[in-house]
Amino acid sequence: MRKLIRIITLFVITISSTTSFGQNKEVTLGKTKEAKAFTVETVGQGEPVLYLPGFATPGSVWKETVENLKLERKSYLFSYAGFNGNQPIEMPWYSNIKNAIINYVKDNNMSNITIVGHSMGGNLAVDIAAKLPSNVSKIIIVEALPCMREVMMPNVPAENFYYESPYNKQMLEMDAQQFKNMATMMAANMTLKEDKKEIIANWIAEADRKTWVYGYTDLLKLDLRNVLNKVRCKTLIIGASFPDVKIAKQNYEKQYLNLPNKTIVIATNSKHFLMLDQPEWFYKTATDFLVNEK
Repeated sequence: MRKLIRIITLFVITISSTTSFGQNKEVTLGKTKEAKAFTVETVGQGEPVLYLPGFATPGSVWKETVENLKLERKSYLFSYAGFNGNQPIEMPWYSNIKNAIINYVKDNNMSNITIVGHSMGGNLAVDIAAKLPSNVSKIIIVEALPCMREVMMPNVPAENFYYESPYNKQMLEMDAQQFKNMATMMAANMTLKEDKKEIIANWIAEADRKTWVYGYTDLLKLDLRNVLNKVRCKTLIIGASFPDVKIAKQNYEKQYLNLPNKTIVIATNSKHFLMLDQPEWFYKTATDFLVNEK
């Protein structure tokens, strides 16, 4: 079990997210075989900005970002099926979420879209921008790699990860306290802010267990490096300094090698939830990219 927890902890450091929102709430959207793939809260008016959280995280993690960026656009805060109290959907989880968001964009005739995605939300931003290049104008990718598996478990093929694996069976059989203990340990490595660690741990602990376990399997299999050259929009990639700035920068440069029109920056003194650890720096960096850079 310790080995299992160590492996999952490494991956959670590279995938996840934070808080609770409530203006102009819209709850509908993206359905996959009658279940909602996500819910959305909207704020403001104007051209769309899609805020995509990380794995097991509610869209409200972006509340303070929306308030501080002051973009004068309509913000869409997504929360995924199986998390934040939303009912689970059928597997494969990631591709169902991705396809539902793409259909939502098409159904609502969205154009000149900005996407801000943290962790898994950054993966979705890449997927959406690659699929709808004429609809997306800019994306900000926060703490997300196209293929996390390659960094955390080099040379382990995607085929080694499957739903009914022994590791997944152990995760599904954990009792609530064991799972909460693991969530607490994970959260401790995701942010420098002590007051946010319990919040993050609770998001993980309260997730639908099968969604958490099988959804992670989807993410471990994910490799978007082969679609990067289809992304045409300007892209800002923001990484955390933990555990080492030099290594982090090298990983981002290597994995996003085939992505055109990109800028990579690393936040100082930050962990996975860098927008919580360095909020003022993050707001300024995002504003410079979205507003001041033409």
